[in-house]
Amino acid sequence: MTTEFISVTFTNPSNELNPVRNPAIDPAFLARYARTLDDYGFNYTLVPYASSSFDPFTIGATIAAHTKAIKIIVALRPNTLYPTVAAKALATLDQLSGGRVVVHFIAGGSDAEQASEGDFLPKEERYERLEEYIRILRRAWTSAEPFDFDGRYYRFTQFRNAVRPVVGTIPVSVGGSSDAAYRIGGAHADIFGLWGEPLAETREQIARIHAEAARAGRADRPRIWVTFRPIVAETDELAWAKAHRTLDVLNENRARGLGRAPAAAARPANVGSQRLLDIAARGDVHDRALWYPTVTATNASGASTALVGSPRTIADSILDYVDLGAELISIRGYDNLNDAIDYGRYVLPLVREGLDRRAVAKDRAYA
Repeated sequence: MTTEFISVTFTNPSNELNPVRNPAIDPAFLARYARTLDDYGFNYTLVPYASSSFDPFTIGATIAAHTKAIKIIVALRPNTLYPTVAAKALATLDQLSGGRVVVHFIAGGSDAEQASEGDFLPKEERYERLEEYIRILRRAWTSAEPFDFDGRYYRFTQFRNAVRPVVGTIPVSVGGSSDAAYRIGGAHADIFGLWGEPLAETREQIARIHAEAARAGRADRPRIWVTFRPIVAETDELAWAKAHRTLDVLNENRARGLGRAPAAAARPANVGSQRLLDIAARGDVHDRALWYPTVTATNASGASTALVGSPRTIADSILDYVDLGAELISIRGYDNLNDAIDYGRYVLPLVREGLDRRAVAKDRAYA
């Protein structure tokens, strides 16, 4: 099993500790950030999507131009781009990057956010539409002949695609914590994304995904991607002090209207965020170092669970999830660039050392 690391692309110095309202792209910062991830051995970077933010395809092309190895995960909501157009756009970026593109689908967890861009389908139907979307993309990338499609959400005749991915296809990622997400992702995804939950809950989610893959008749399973927000310092004691300072700033920024969620925001509609808030209500610290006050401080707006500790504690915590079956670990902090550098210098090497030790022990066991 190969374990790989993911970060998130940031286009300017604004972050959750020092937020700037509606910041513009800083091309020099974007290039530096992308090169930093590449230089420190991150395998992927996610280019996120929001209805009010920058175009991820353009950002992805910029990353490709400034890096050599890192793979670019383009976040895509099906309601924003017709699938035949998306197939060509993704394959174009894949060719430009030398085969380094992954697509991460967001069915949409907020009805209001979806409606802001003209999408009024209920959540269950958004996942049904996503299933059609994935089928169309894969056929567009592989079909040697023009083809028709007559589905519930998409219909066209004699589409021909001359823009092919470098290796014939592009990995498809799906995320979520709802029954529909497990069903569609388990059946169709190459990668399934989860937010950081305690080990027991993560084990249950992985079992659900694997069960759906088996139910769909798959011989393989989606690779599991788990996301955390590590708060790291030289020692555990220093890390916990840093964590509480971070929490104070998150709460202050939210009170000033600069947080990821308004101070009076209602409980989120998506199941993933609801799960995080329910776990947060059970206690602050779970397992080795999983910390949940950052969840309540942001109203579980996206991936928000922290791992707190020294590099060794963070690395050991990550390895706990690897032992559960997570093959892709996403880590991003609150001071985006500096945290990425710290992870690259102090955390990733320790995790990889731990993986090497496991590999040696496994080889000896089979010798």
